[in-house]
Amino acid sequence: MTEITRILCAIEQGDPHAAEQLLPLVYDELRKLAVRRLAQEKPGQTLQATALVHEAYLRLVGADDAQRWDGQGHFFSAAAEAMRRILVDQARRKRRPKHGGDGKRIDLNEALAVSNAPNDQVLALDEALEQLAREEPDKVELVKLHFFAGLSLKEAGAVLGISERTAKRYWAFARAWLYEAIHLGKDEG
Repeated sequence: MTEITRILCAIEQGDPHAAEQLLPLVYDELRKLAVRRLAQEKPGQTLQATALVHEAYLRLVGADDAQRWDGQGHFFSAAAEAMRRILVDQARRKRRPKHGGDGKRIDLNEALAVSNAPNDQVLALDEALEQLAREEPDKVELVKLHFFAGLSLKEAGAVLGISERTAKRYWAFARAWLYEAIHLGKDEG
């Protein structure tokens, strides 16, 4: 049993000091995941990697409901999901009129209107992922780890306990499925 797994078990059993012991052990890896994920976001992203890590960590171990962790792979998978949820929530928030979602940005240097399409894309991807999860949950887990957490296919496969070759097949399937789902959704809307 790794130190991380031991601490996750202690958190699960209600040890109030275990969460304090966990953060130093997982912080660097969570920060790497956050940096990779935020690098894929559009320029001008206001959320910083540190804030994303802290918010995800609080959602994972700061919740009142005790969560069950089946080892560090499960924990990092849940962290990737928490980061995805945070970014989706932020995209939804930015679409609201209160936060400028109904306005258009104007680049004064070029006098070109810029739409909020990237936020729409994040939301379309989230809807497609939820639909795919009902049909192929194992492939969605790979997408979360690879796309949202920024793990390589080999690393994501290791977390999921599958070979790199299987991870590549899952990724190819999921990419094609999501592309079709997102583009069909645009055509209908």
